[in-house]
Amino acid sequence: MDLDLRKLRYFAAVAEHGHFGRAAEQLHIAQPVLSRQIRALERELGCELLERTTRSVRLTAAGEQLHKDAPGVLAAAVAATRRAYGAARGADRLIVGFAPGLSISAAVREFAKARPEVEVELVRLDWFEEAEALRDGRADLGCLRRPFDDAGIRTIGVGTEPKVACLPVTHPLASRRRLKQADLEGESVLRAHSRQVRSIEEKLELVAAGRGIAMVPRSVARYYARPDLVHRPIADAEPFEVCLAVADGHRRPHTAEFLRVAERVLSARRR
Repeated sequence: MDLDLRKLRYFAAVAEHGHFGRAAEQLHIAQPVLSRQIRALERELGCELLERTTRSVRLTAAGEQLHKDAPGVLAAAVAATRRAYGAARGADRLIVGFAPGLSISAAVREFAKARPEVEVELVRLDWFEEAEALRDGRADLGCLRRPFDDAGIRTIGVGTEPKVACLPVTHPLASRRRLKQADLEGESVLRAHSRQVRSIEEKLELVAAGRGIAMVPRSVARYYARPDLVHRPIADAEPFEVCLAVADGHRRPHTAEFLRVAERVLSARRR
């Protein structure tokens, strides 16, 4: 029997919070998805891990034991993956992840002036994998937007980005130049982090199809501009925080130097 590490991580979050809703919020997944994953883990193990009530959950004896073992199992898996990825890429190669719509090219160009021998590979990270890619070593560092699961992740803020409402051109609010959050009351808003929407392209297609509206960063709306959609600034909405992120304990060569360069360049650009 193989132990699914993702399901184990989900179980550890539920065990820590004693509540599916709070665990789902931390993991940035929908609560029904989390519940199904835990049920699947119990079927795979052949035992119940949780005693469920309408308000909370309690660990069974099997759950208590798995909760004790989970941190060591997860840490060992992450360490092994990091070592494998690190060995494969060599000392003079960095993998830099970025969230859709964010640009890190200016930092890459500046870093290349000081370290032309280091190859920098860029990889796009969707919301459901961005933090996990840092923890398991698929990316050495990332330029990301909050919110994401930052357990085991160190971050450096480099600015903020306005939030806009993405609407079909036929929507009654599309004629407005600027909106307030009160204008959006009663609207069907597509969740920022939903397993039903795995990419920004899927989300925008749903908006265009009239399935709801979306709150997205301004750079995303501009980058993925299309004639059947409009985006309007939301005057009183909290902006998205943009940050550089790296996993705790990350020791790849050149990562710290790239972070220093990126912090200076990106912070200056956003100012």
